[in-house]
Amino acid sequence: MADRTRDRKGLTIRDLVTTGIFTALILVFTLIGGVFFASNPVPTFYMPAASALLCGPIDLLRVARVQKPWSITVMDILMGVVRFITGMHRAFALGYMLMGAVAELVAGTRHYRSRMVNVLSCILFSLGGTGSYLVFFIDPAGWSRTMLGNGTEKSYDDTMQATANTWMLIAMFVPIPVTASVSVLVEFYC
Repeated sequence: MADRTRDRKGLTIRDLVTTGIFTALILVFTLIGGVFFASNPVPTFYMPAASALLCGPIDLLRVARVQKPWSITVMDILMGVVRFITGMHRAFALGYMLMGAVAELVAGTRHYRSRMVNVLSCILFSLGGTGSYLVFFIDPAGWSRTMLGNGTEKSYDDTMQATANTWMLIAMFVPIPVTASVSVLVEFYC
């Protein structure tokens, strides 16, 4: 019976429920990664890497359970909506939604069954967490206005502005493929 369900073209109710459960887990573990990094303006730039480390195995388990088109897109839309509703910078929500679409396309090239392509998809999905930070580096004044309007403390913003420089942007992106790959190894060997 499981093979018949897996062979269906579209997402079933069971697939949507499974995707919803894994989405909730990824949201929780993204928040856990954010607690240790995003709550402090100096290491906040490492939050996407911490989230990638925690969420990589969960994302790969989701892909293994639902190997059908649109599952990644459904997850990323849900994540984007939750982030937008909770008052995070809209680029954070849009980053996850955009990179989720890219991750969906990549995983779909091998019908969600290639471990290496799914790893690449997971890394691309993890890059979604950098959306807000990219806006920070592209338009620091606009980012500050938005965040201060959303309730961020001025001292947090001032410290972030003072500590951010170009090497922080590089340091933010380099760990994501590494941490996502490590999480994949953990999932593979456990």
